[in-house]
Amino acid sequence: MNPPVASPPTAADLSQGADRAQQETLELLEWHRVCDHLSGFASTGMGCDAARVQPLPASLEESKQRLAETVEMAVLDDLTEGGLSFRGVQNLEPVVLRCSKGGVASGEELLAVAETLAAARRLRRQIDDPELRPVCTALIETMVTLPELEQRLKFALEEGGRVADRASSALSALRHQWNGLRQERRDKLQELLRRLAPSLQDSVIAERHGRPVLAVKAGAVSQVPGQVHDSSASGSTLFVEPRSVLTMGNKLVELESRIRDEERKVLAELSALVAEEASALNQVVAVLRALDLALARGRYGRWLGGVEPQLEAAAEAPFRFSGLRHPLLVWQHKRAEGPPVVPISVEVSPELRVVAITGPNTGGKTVTLKSIGLAALMARAGMLLPCSGQPSLPWCAQVLADIGDEQSLQQSLSTFSGHVKRIGRILEALQRGGSPALVLLDEVGAGTDPSEGTALATALLKALADRARLTIATTHFGELKALKYDDARFENASVAFNPETLSPTYELLWGIPGRSNALAIATRLGLDSDVLHQAQQLLAPGGDGEVNSVIRGLEEQRQRQQAAAEDAAALLARTELLHEELLQRWQKQKQQTAQRQEQGRQRLEQSILQGQKEVRTLIRRLRDERADGETARKAGQRLRSLEDHHRPTPERRAPKPGWRPSVGDRVRLLALGKAADVLTITDDGLQLTVRCGVMRTTVDLAAVESLDGRKPEPPPKPVVKVQARSVGGGGGAQVRTSRNTLDVRGMRVHEAEAAVEECLRSANGPVWVIHGIGTGKLKRGLRAWLDTVPYVERVTDAEQGDGGPGCSVVWVR
Repeated sequence: MNPPVASPPTAADLSQGADRAQQETLELLEWHRVCDHLSGFASTGMGCDAARVQPLPASLEESKQRLAETVEMAVLDDLTEGGLSFRGVQNLEPVVLRCSKGGVASGEELLAVAETLAAARRLRRQIDDPELRPVCTALIETMVTLPELEQRLKFALEEGGRVADRASSALSALRHQWNGLRQERRDKLQELLRRLAPSLQDSVIAERHGRPVLAVKAGAVSQVPGQVHDSSASGSTLFVEPRSVLTMGNKLVELESRIRDEERKVLAELSALVAEEASALNQVVAVLRALDLALARGRYGRWLGGVEPQLEAAAEAPFRFSGLRHPLLVWQHKRAEGPPVVPISVEVSPELRVVAITGPNTGGKTVTLKSIGLAALMARAGMLLPCSGQPSLPWCAQVLADIGDEQSLQQSLSTFSGHVKRIGRILEALQRGGSPALVLLDEVGAGTDPSEGTALATALLKALADRARLTIATTHFGELKALKYDDARFENASVAFNPETLSPTYELLWGIPGRSNALAIATRLGLDSDVLHQAQQLLAPGGDGEVNSVIRGLEEQRQRQQAAAEDAAALLARTELLHEELLQRWQKQKQQTAQRQEQGRQRLEQSILQGQKEVRTLIRRLRDERADGETARKAGQRLRSLEDHHRPTPERRAPKPGWRPSVGDRVRLLALGKAADVLTITDDGLQLTVRCGVMRTTVDLAAVESLDGRKPEPPPKPVVKVQARSVGGGGGAQVRTSRNTLDVRGMRVHEAEAAVEECLRSANGPVWVIHGIGTGKLKRGLRAWLDTVPYVERVTDAEQGDGGPGCSVVWVR
């Protein structure tokens, strides 16, 4: 009898098997634990729930959008003081659904709608920046915050969700009536307490079944007519509601019912408004959930020490991970004080299709598989990877894994059978499509006869090399190590092991297959030497013994190369230290030079201020009505001595006569050695007002030179005339002219002060200062400063024809 012929799998069977393979992979890689950890960084309840069940993006564009959202929100969170806040955001979907079906929401739920809309508007203002955050800005542009609905809800509801009196005139009248009647009843009860005190057990108003009662002695109950609601355990006290307030109580109950009906009417109207905006509110919730998830991914990635991966569109793109750490082990290390995580580095060139990882048990092969698998899933989900440098990988449409032992007593499956079933589902998923794919196989071919297992593993890996972008398999079969020498698509890797300490180092070595350490471990553990010697003799010549010898030679060569690399790294470190030391010395010398220049500038400013103070003193003496010729002579001598004392020592340069500065020229200040702009020049040409950086000062003509080293040509000496002034400032020109008018519009207050002070030095009568009206800040600043100037007699507004409030007349003493 011929065995039944198995029918080929249908499309539905393939789809079901592929979906199961994907789900098994997520369980084997413990993706749900990563999602649980991510949910702990969400700011809202709906974000926390979404993080636990978030679906993986179905396209490269969606993954890149999620990754951009993650990076933008993480950067904004760092720049915001205290971090971004989602305070007030709640999941409105249940409320909106109830209202859209004609239901009535409670006051707390409707107030939550208003608070969520306010929070959405606040987040919109923080996020909206098309240049810095284009992806998140485009996301929030689809969100309508409905300010009218928010204002209506907040107007009608008070804190806690209570319907406000202002929401309805009828409700306000009912509550006012209820409060008045309740107070009247309370006053009546207080009067009864005083009048019936001898018949009462207590002097307080109690409550039974929602009604106010008096504690009446059992023997005096006839003296307090009313309704008995309760009695004490001993029966000596009866709780009576007096007849005189029974009618009031019934009326209050009726009013409470009417108030509840009116409140429900208001809530129904508000619920109808929410139902009208159901689609917009659902969109607000969706956008806020997406933003919360993006912020959670950013915060989780920063906590892991993650960096942004580069997702490549080309299926042949390489896998590059430098210092990759398993995220669950990082969590265990930080939260549960577990051992430090040993990072691995992975670099798979575009032409490679299969990597066989060999090495002893407990060496970290399975952790390596899970780390790479989780890295591909996290990058697809838009998360930061716990790596160093710049990780890059192709976008993997499928990540399929067969990791661990799948024995099933109920299904009568052995370990080998369980692996075969799972690998069959992986092949079905690859046949269904979804490229590129990453396949992870742990202990491929194990659980059966070694020779058959090796043949099956070899055939499987060659088939996967044709179907998947990358397959990473761990194995103990020595024959699989030689596949790379027959097919350029194969590569070897191994986990390092220290036979001296009998412990793995958890380092991943590329290009070198792992060798068996069984005899070394047995020797270290003290196994009988005769048994070890016989085992050594039984190793087939040209078999694993020679392969292990070749591997040992490769490991020794790698160790020599590593030692040479460490020496080169040490030399580089010493060179960097020397460079850093030289750089620090240069910066220190530069800082000292800057400090000396700053000290010189401060001395110059102090000298200028001191000289200006003495000059003002001399001006006040000369303006004194008792001043005579002798006073003027002494003042002139003092001015010349001040000039000689405060004039900076000019640098000795080759004289280049024939140059005179003009307003707008750039000159060099000899005292500072810096360039400055000429702002104004006095009429006699001997002093210049210059600006050097933020400093504005007045210097002598001899204290500057041109930028090409020419000395200024002194102007002809002016004829000094001393003119007596009349008492009270009455002398001098009393008419506004161009010589006694100063326009300071457009200047800052301190700039205007310097210009006015310069003009007042040579004033022989009132000075008209045009400052304009504007905001009044310049006028107020000048007036406040002029009040402190000792030689200013008064300041008034100019005549209407001379500018009015926009011009101040300064009268000097």
